[in-house]
Amino acid sequence: MYSQTVQVTNSVGLHARPATFFIQKANEFKCSIWVEIGSRRINAKSLLGILSLGIIKGTDITILADGADEEAAVTALVELVKKLED
Repeated sequence: MYSQTVQVTNSVGLHARPATFFIQKANEFKCSIWVEIGSRRINAKSLLGILSLGIIKGTDITILADGADEEAAVTALVELVKKLED
């Protein structure tokens, strides 16, 4: 298992359109991927899961992955979160 923490800097957080981009990128990988905030962990390939976390600007999220391409998946998703703009 591989994980990394990143802060969401997009002014609207990970809602609607940014969440869709995140899920599309997550689905490019074969490994299992989760997003964790505190004690809540959800499937990163689920739009409802991502939206249910209510991720707003300034939130630190941990992206975890387990599988053959876990490191590539986490790295790609962290980079995506850093690049998301308003």
